[in-house]
Formats: sequence, structure tokens, C-alpha cells
Amino acid sequence: MTTKAMATLAILLAAHAVMAEEKTYPKAKVSYDDFKSLVAEVEPHRQKRLVDLGAFLKMSTQPNVIILDTRSAFRYERIHLKGAKHLSFTDFTQENLRKVIPSEETTVLIYCNNNFDGNQTDFATKVFVPRPRDGLQSQFAWQEKPRMLALNVPTYITLYGYGYRNVYELNELVNVTDTRIVFDGTIIDRTKPPLLAPQPSGK
Repeated sequence: MTTKAMATLAILLAAHAVMAEEKTYPKAKVSYDDFKSLVAEVEPHRQKRLVDLGAFLKMSTQPNVIILDTRSAFRYERIHLKGAKHLSFTDFTQENLRKVIPSEETTVLIYCNNNFDGNQTDFATKVFVPRPRDGLQSQFAWQEKPRMLALNVPTYITLYGYGYRNVYELNELVNVTDTRIVFDGTIIDRTKPPLLAPQPSGK
């Protein structure tokens, strides 16, 4: 047998060994099929539960309603909608969610970075912007369009998957200077009137 043939045989045997190994290790607790089915089910449900800021704020004052912030703990602590409860998306489990939202009947209002404009430090827009490589323009039209990657979408899907069906999502892009909203957090100066608190009419 030639040296080249022996090398080829060795590669084939190694590949076969790898394939045999792949059949024996325990698979991760991940199901893409489950996720695809869930997304298809959630889409029409979510479409009917997108609300503007006015409706969002009005709903937040009703009984058995919470505002849920699923951004990182660091960002939440710096600034968040006043009254919002926090659970990082990365900490979502059935048990952790039950601690924050004990009842599946609770109305859950969600928002994320992509709902706010004017503060790219604490509400940095989650978006992928394709860039030409080596100075060449992309050959595909879909690559020329920015791809929004807002946290609201996986948050909504996951809450639904855990049995929370009474979820509403803020659908409006709001400037952080909008006087309809009040923020809380460590960067808020509490020696002054609440940041962005509604101003008296006529002034």
C-alpha cells in the first residue's frame, strides 16, 4: 500500500471514529423543532398584543399587572421604567419566573432597549448592520437591510412557552425625554423632581 493510500485510509478511519463518538454522547437539552413550533404559534398571538405607550402606561396602573424588564441587571439598576420588576432573560427558568410572576393570569408588560431613543449607553439599539467586505457591496438585497435583534421578541416567545399568555409588548419607539414616562435607577438624581416626570399642563 502506498503512503498516499495509507494516509487516506487513516483519515477515513479517524472520520469514522468521530462519527461513532457523535452517536454516543448525550445530546444537549435543546430542541430547534420545539422552538420553531413555538414561534409559529406565538406570531399571531403577539401581533394582537402590541401596544403604544399610552395604552402601555394605562394598563400598568391596573390591578394584577406588572412591567417586566429582562435586560441585564447592570442596565436595569442604572435605569428602568419606574415600578418595573426585573429578571434577566438569561435567568429565565420556570422556577425563577414563578418568583417574579406567580400567576399565569397576571398581565405582563414588556419593553427593551429597542423601545427607547436618545440614550445609546443604557438603551443601546440591538441591530445588525451589514458592512461591505473588502470594499465590495453585498450581492444580496437582504444583507443591505439592517436586522433588528430586539430582546422583546425572544422574551415574548419564551414567556409564552412558559405558559404566560397575557403578555403585552410596547410597540412604540419612545424618546427618553418623553414627558409621559418616569425612570428610576442609580443614575437618576433623587434630589431633583423625578426624571422625565410629566409636567403640569400650560407650563
